[in-house]
Amino acid sequence: MLEKTYPYYLANQPQTSKTMMEVYDKYSGKVATRVAVPDDSATEKAIKAAVKATGPMKDFRPWARQAVLQHCAQRFEERRDELAMALCVEAGKPIKDSAGEVTRLIETFRIAAEEAVRMNGETLNLELASRLDGYHGYTRRVPLGPVSFITPFNFPLNLVAHKVAPAIAAGCPFVLKPSEKTPIGALIIGEILAETDLPKGAFSVLTLDGKHATPLVEDPRLKLLSFTGGQIGWDLKARAGHKKVTLELGGNASCIIDADQKPHLDKVIERLIFGAFYQSGQSCISVQRIYAHASLYDELKKRLIEAVKKLKAGDPKKKDVFLGPMIDEAAAERLQGWIREAEKGGGKILCGGKRKGNMLEATLMENVPHDAKVNRMEAFGPFALLAPFKRIDDAIAMVNDSDYGLQAGIFTDSLANAMRAWNELEQGGVLVNDVPSFRVDNMPYGGVKLSGLGREGVRYAIEDMTEIRLMVMRES
Repeated sequence: MLEKTYPYYLANQPQTSKTMMEVYDKYSGKVATRVAVPDDSATEKAIKAAVKATGPMKDFRPWARQAVLQHCAQRFEERRDELAMALCVEAGKPIKDSAGEVTRLIETFRIAAEEAVRMNGETLNLELASRLDGYHGYTRRVPLGPVSFITPFNFPLNLVAHKVAPAIAAGCPFVLKPSEKTPIGALIIGEILAETDLPKGAFSVLTLDGKHATPLVEDPRLKLLSFTGGQIGWDLKARAGHKKVTLELGGNASCIIDADQKPHLDKVIERLIFGAFYQSGQSCISVQRIYAHASLYDELKKRLIEAVKKLKAGDPKKKDVFLGPMIDEAAAERLQGWIREAEKGGGKILCGGKRKGNMLEATLMENVPHDAKVNRMEAFGPFALLAPFKRIDDAIAMVNDSDYGLQAGIFTDSLANAMRAWNELEQGGVLVNDVPSFRVDNMPYGGVKLSGLGREGVRYAIEDMTEIRLMVMRES
């Protein structure tokens, strides 16, 4: 279903090139398609076009922005199967999960369409003292201006959507650099955007490598950089100058299983399996650390091992496959090395750990050393560790003993423990009676510590891409 070649998009228009980049089927390793690579002048042209489109995009009325977003959602629906298969091939994501990501793409654009006509200001009471009699304040939100986006490989549709859809709703022209490993989804989004009447220069989708994307970080004409990826984001922030920067930089998410969950273990295990091994654990909020109360630890461990061993791995195009490949062999080799390092340090592999190419088995470990990479860093693969605790204070301390803080989960029937987790866990979000891997596209999403700064979620991204304009009026 993939085209033989795909263009990139410069100032709303498809562009071909003599230089082509190969995109691989992540399961077979074969070339799946080729995409046009921009020449050295394309980035400058895209930024100039975005700057020129700033006024027209600001004047592009909210109802017109809404119409563009609604058109996109409808076209994504019509091309649902094509988008899912493209994602399955270029990312190696199982086809059921790929279809689910297409659904989220559609939902994100629909949410943005609603928000496009809700950017309301407020009336301020300025009459705080007698000297201020007759003064009134009013605010409204206006577009920030041209912005830049850099997105990773693991959610090539939805993470692009979380930047592109709010930008259109806010009235900001943008330049997008998708991952070189998974550019097809973003290019199809560009193709559909090109069908609309967005002002010329409102968008560019450039299939660049990191070196040629430098202006998207450093150019002062761009007013915001939104980056999703690894810890290199902090370096990008340092180089970004005076522009606003939002960063989503991953995590090593934890999940607490409280003592009262023994009657609910079937559901808990079902959600832990999903949270840890969905799309081979290549999610910033994948369950990586599981802390279970000592009274149910052994039973949970036994049943988790049984469940993990039943997961079917293989060709992600088959509907019954749960575990597909990692993005490339280097990623799988890196994580397997971390697992072996933890094992040498005294950790015990409960199941999994073997690798063939970029297919790494779903792996559970216990007794993992405190300083092991699989405990301290982001595994970003099909891995989870287990450890027991006796007091909820101990579990909260273990979760917080991390340089990351994106999301965490707690399964508990205790309102007091749920509130303690919400109050004390150093996380951007706390999920009660679910895994931290849960996300809805209208909720604020982002982390603390090394996990980044700022929040995504359509309305929150729109707030970042707009600025408050104040008017003060004095009665004559």
